[in-house]
Amino acid sequence: MTAYAYCPIIASRGIDVGAVGANGTLESDLNLKYCLTLKKMMTEYGITVIMTRDDENGLYSEYKNGFKMEDMRKRREIIQNTAPDLVISIHMNKYSASSSRGAQVFYDDELQSGKQLAEVLQKAFINNLPNARKEAKPADLYVLKSTSAPSILVECGFLSNPEEEQLLNQESYMKSLCYCILASVLAVVER
Repeated sequence: MTAYAYCPIIASRGIDVGAVGANGTLESDLNLKYCLTLKKMMTEYGITVIMTRDDENGLYSEYKNGFKMEDMRKRREIIQNTAPDLVISIHMNKYSASSSRGAQVFYDDELQSGKQLAEVLQKAFINNLPNARKEAKPADLYVLKSTSAPSILVECGFLSNPEEEQLLNQESYMKSLCYCILASVLAVVER
C-alpha cells in the first residue's frame, strides 16, 4: 500500500508558518513532527509513505503574491503523479474562541471511501484522546479533491487553546494521535 502522508504547511519559517499557538507554537513545526512520526509508524507496518516535505522548505519558487496557491498546486501535482492509495493531510486548528478544542477529521462528502476512513478515525479519537470532537465532517477542501483515493484532513487540535497547545506539544499525545491514524488506516484500507 502506498499512503500519502501529507504535511500541508509547506513554507519556510518566517514566510508562512501557519497558525501560531497561544504560547507561540508554530503549526508548521508541529505538522512536520506529526507527519514524520506517522511516517515512521506506517513504514514499520510496510506502508510506503510519500510526503510533500520532510523539511521546512516550501514548494513555491519564491515568496510572492500567489505563493500559497502555487504551493497547493504543486502538492496536488505530487498527489496525482504518485497515485496514492490514500491521502492524509495533517493540520493544527486555530479559532478565535480560545475555548475551542479537540481533534477532528474532515472528508470530501463526494467520496464514500474517505468518509468511511474519517468516521473510523474520529471514533478512534473519541475513544483515545481527550476532548475529541463528536463527529467527522464533510468539507470542500482543495487537497481532498486532488484524487479519487480516500482522503482525509486531520485537525490534531487547537493551538488557540493554551491547554491543548501544551498537549499537542507532548510526545505521548502525538504518538497516541498518530497511532489512532495508523490503526484506522489498517482497519479500513485493504493492504
